[in-house]
Amino acid sequence: MSKRGITFYLHVHQPYRIRPYSVFDTASDHDYFGGQAAIGKTNNEAMFQKVADKSYRPMNHLLQKLLDTHPDFKLSLSITGTFLEQAEQWAPDVLEGFKDLVRTGRVELLAETYYHTLAFYYSRDEFERQVEAHRAKIKELFGVDTKVFRNTELAYNDELAQWADNAGYKGILAEGWDPILDWRSPNFVYQPEGTKNIKLLLKNYRLSDDLAFRFNNQEWREWPLTVDKYSQWVETSISDQPLVNLFMDYETFGEHQWRDTGIFEFFEQFVERWLSDENNTFYTVSEAIDANEASGTISMPNTVTWADSERDLTAWLGNGMQHEAMRYLYSLEQDILRTQDDSLIADWRKLQTSDHTYYMCTKWFNDGDVHAYFSPYDSPYDAFLYYLNAVRDIRWRLHNDHKTGGLGG
Repeated sequence: MSKRGITFYLHVHQPYRIRPYSVFDTASDHDYFGGQAAIGKTNNEAMFQKVADKSYRPMNHLLQKLLDTHPDFKLSLSITGTFLEQAEQWAPDVLEGFKDLVRTGRVELLAETYYHTLAFYYSRDEFERQVEAHRAKIKELFGVDTKVFRNTELAYNDELAQWADNAGYKGILAEGWDPILDWRSPNFVYQPEGTKNIKLLLKNYRLSDDLAFRFNNQEWREWPLTVDKYSQWVETSISDQPLVNLFMDYETFGEHQWRDTGIFEFFEQFVERWLSDENNTFYTVSEAIDANEASGTISMPNTVTWADSERDLTAWLGNGMQHEAMRYLYSLEQDILRTQDDSLIADWRKLQTSDHTYYMCTKWFNDGDVHAYFSPYDSPYDAFLYYLNAVRDIRWRLHNDHKTGGLGG
């Protein structure tokens, strides 16, 4: 019988935020992501270094310590191409820290889109180009191949699973959302509807979000969360089931939950507590898939994500601004690619990053929800205007530098 396992998966991402880019910048200044006007939270280098100091460096150090201390400790990571580019440029020590983790042989890297985009829902060809670019970047920097796929924001449906199955992946990740699971538990491995070989791992969102979102919430009735309490919850959840999938952002540690909350000490002690039982272990995502047969088939005909109470795409595509921004950007695809202009294509792809439309979300803005914390802009309308100005400049570059016609508004 396989040991009871925790599949611990962290997602690492930083976008290229658009600086306050006005209509007067269009057709004159083509630097949307930097320059002297990149101030405050739109200064990408400053933001990266801030999060590196608070999260990436200390968490890399802790994970390396846990790997050195506990032979059964393992984890999985997905790292976007936009993060890797910024780390190469501004924090090579952070990148080296991730390489050290992977060199242990107990840290698995997952496949995804290079630019952290929702391209699957707009252009299958562009989606596949970005997945291939990410695969190549991971191979170049880490020397490993990816075997399991996760889509941006864990956005998942049956069609994506069928694509991943046909592409040769052994596994794919999704949210273990109650309306989909019904009476079933996320603590099993499943087979996606309409697939032959691929397996599905589902996030245990309650136990994951206890750390990712509720850990420092003093109004939470379970606060403060102790190692004893959390360990008991995990034990109860897994008592007659094979695994618990804890999926969350890497920045949970140090950025979303600050060091002074005790999150680092908590996690170190929890790992030690869990592994003190010889029947317990940690799995990489591939090991969890290999160790467990599929216990049934799961169908998600409509897209499910790991965001918000709705668990759908409305955080990114829930209002007219967001839809207009994406429609406008993807309408340029063929003309952009035809130029073979690497700089132009790279800027166009950076504008596909899902964070841009996330900043345009209005469902939080009106009620002052905590999600506004993630936006570098004063309002979702500012985010939309700066974004649209950047796309207009992309179109101007197409028309003037490459003499491309047919680019109507």
